[in-house]
Amino acid sequence: MSHQKLEDLSVDEFLLSGFDSADEEENEEETPKQNGLNKKKDLSSAASENDEKKKGQASEHKDQLSRLKNKDPEFYKFLQENDKTLLNFDDTDSSDDEDEKKYHRLPTSLKEAYSDEDDEDLEDGQKGSKKSKKDEATKVTEKMIEDWKAAMKKEPTVRLFREVTQAFKAAVATTKGEGGGPCRYKVADSSVFNTLVLFCIRDIYVALQRMLNLKPNKDQKRLVLPSSSPKWQKNHIDIKMYVSGVVQLLSCLTEATVISAVLRHANQLVPYYLCLPKQCRHLVKQLLKQWSTGEETNRVLAFLALNKICRHKQEMYLNPILKQMYISYVQNCKFTSPNALPMINFMQRTLTEMYSLDTQASYQHAFIYIRQLAIHLRNAMTMKKKETYQSVYNWQFIHCLYLWCRVLGTLHPSDVLQPLIYPLCQVIIGTIKLVPSSKYYPLRMHCCRALTLLSSSTNTFVPVLPFLLEIFQQVEFNKKPGRMSKKPINFAVILKLNKVNLVEKAYKDGLIDQLYDLILEYFHTQACTIGFPELALPTVIQLKAFLKECKVANYCKPVRQLLEKVQENSSHITGRRQKTAFGVADATAVAAWEKKVQEEGTPLSRYYSQWKKLREKEIQLEISGKDRMEDLDLPEIKRKKISDKKVEDKKEFKDLFQSDSESDGDEVRFQIKGKKGRRGSDDDEDLKDLYDMSDEEGMEGGDLDDDGEGDEEEYKAPQPLSSSALIKLAEGDEDVVEDLELSDED
Repeated sequence: MSHQKLEDLSVDEFLLSGFDSADEEENEEETPKQNGLNKKKDLSSAASENDEKKKGQASEHKDQLSRLKNKDPEFYKFLQENDKTLLNFDDTDSSDDEDEKKYHRLPTSLKEAYSDEDDEDLEDGQKGSKKSKKDEATKVTEKMIEDWKAAMKKEPTVRLFREVTQAFKAAVATTKGEGGGPCRYKVADSSVFNTLVLFCIRDIYVALQRMLNLKPNKDQKRLVLPSSSPKWQKNHIDIKMYVSGVVQLLSCLTEATVISAVLRHANQLVPYYLCLPKQCRHLVKQLLKQWSTGEETNRVLAFLALNKICRHKQEMYLNPILKQMYISYVQNCKFTSPNALPMINFMQRTLTEMYSLDTQASYQHAFIYIRQLAIHLRNAMTMKKKETYQSVYNWQFIHCLYLWCRVLGTLHPSDVLQPLIYPLCQVIIGTIKLVPSSKYYPLRMHCCRALTLLSSSTNTFVPVLPFLLEIFQQVEFNKKPGRMSKKPINFAVILKLNKVNLVEKAYKDGLIDQLYDLILEYFHTQACTIGFPELALPTVIQLKAFLKECKVANYCKPVRQLLEKVQENSSHITGRRQKTAFGVADATAVAAWEKKVQEEGTPLSRYYSQWKKLREKEIQLEISGKDRMEDLDLPEIKRKKISDKKVEDKKEFKDLFQSDSESDGDEVRFQIKGKKGRRGSDDDEDLKDLYDMSDEEGMEGGDLDDDGEGDEEEYKAPQPLSSSALIKLAEGDEDVVEDLELSDED
């Protein structure tokens, strides 16, 4: 019986028709029609539609069985007892699986797509693994390297370069301690490794230039990139493998001389790295490591390579390299010692050189990092806790202040960086005022030195003198020191003094030296200014007051000399000013006058140039760990050893005390021989040690010598003295007087 479509039925016809049977018959009629249409469609769409229809039919059949339970429970019970499989009906029918196998089913999850490079890598890896299974890697010999070297000098070819690159890759793989990836060659001998690496470092760069037909540009500032060669595409895979190997070799080496040779080679290959961004980033990482932690030569070579990369690809590499260099600088100046100080200064100067490449980029970095220093200072001033003070009063903070003073001073005049001078000065002055106690005087000296550097290099007036003159009022130089110290305090490598240092004589000696140096350096920067007499007047008054109060000649002498030089320069400038015809408001005339005075020189500037040479020599001696006293030709006091004294005394007083020596011999007979011999040797060793210590300790040495002689006497006459002998000994004081005179001379 054919049925009409639902949309063609009237309301009466729809109500009279049976719903279940109609649906089933419609489904039965529509199914073959749809199957016929699906044959014309794609197999994937047919399978999905069939799945949906089968699931729909199965769910309808399941609903009918559930309704049967309510309508006819007896029949449902009969089915449970006789045909459970019909009731345990599932949506997925096994009969349909056979039909599904005829059609293609779409996968439930999609695989990730690979790029062409990844496919190439996978293919290369698969090919390499197949080759390694079929035949083993060829062992590299020195004869093979000699043949490659000769062929490379004659005419470098693509095939030859590929073989050398594969061998170099195998050599580098041995440094990792693992086999690495599959290689055509194998390097098993250390001599072969050295010969191969040496050959690559010496000859590969020249061979590459010849192979790519690259000629040096007439303009040396412009770099010829290898990617401009028509042969680049054909060789770039092998070149990429080689330059990656150079970076990997650089990361594995530990010997400074070998690292130096590889760095020179990497510097040659910089144009090739610039054509390969990924390899260039890896190279920059290794260069930064060598620049901040390597040996002195390697640091210089790494800096030259970094500078070369930034100059020729500034827009791509300058900002990230500046950021990483600043972070490395901060990390490596956490601790300062006489040995580390030259390296920190080197990093300061080279980083300044990098900032000079682009002042716009430098302004952004300087603004961020100076602001960061200011935030640390603000937190310390507001919170007033030990932790916040330590975030400011540390070597990293001080060296960062030095760095930015050097950057702003070196790049002056610069309209871009000019606005940063004032905030940097405020940060440094705030650092001085944070904890103005005497134990932080070394830190104050560092801040004053940084301000003097900034003031002189930027022609900006900064009031440094008040922070130095304040020390003359706060420290009691007339007070006797609590203890003596062996070595002078090196203010260049300390920020804080402990309580013991504050009572030592070396503390006040070093303080006078530092004040003399800093005041002289500051006045030297202002020696040619037209307002020098007015600038120097408060200092002259303060130094005169100090000389009037201080009674220590060693402190008065350098201060008096400084005062004389300042007054001499003031009178010189005053005399030159009286001959001028322009007014103070005429800035152009004032600048011209100051320039002329600077060219002619002043008494203070001439004295400073001589003093600076001597001072630099002293600083070099301090850094190398030597004492200043070593250069002075002081007479040496040679002492006679105690054993020599004994022999001389015996010869001199041999006849006078014969009877005593005999009695001593009788008394010694009663001692045990072994005990006596052991004690005598021990005493001799102890006396030797004490005598060596006395050479270093001056006055204390005299006391130790006295004790030593006492021990010798005790050894010679161990018996207790009688009362009459004690009285005689108390009356005679010649020996004691001699000993005291000896210790005073020492």
